[in-house]
Amino acid sequence: MPSPKAEPIKLWLAELSTRQIAESDEATGMAENADAATKGGAIAKQARKALEAKTGKPVVTGENFLPPGGAKARKLTKKG
Repeated sequence: MPSPKAEPIKLWLAELSTRQIAESDEATGMAENADAATKGGAIAKQARKALEAKTGKPVVTGENFLPPGGAKARKLTKKG
């Protein structure tokens, strides 16, 4: 499934896991939310590894990699 669509899916699987963990742990403050983010990222990593094992193809490649900040950040910078 290597495609430009992989990165948003990976982020969604991470933003959803992390949010649900934070909600179930009733996380408040930076430290508790950082812990939820670490756990959510681990879940996303496991899902990515499982998908790569199943398809035999990497999910993240040089062709679908977004540099830090991504296109959205560049557009905002150009406007401001």
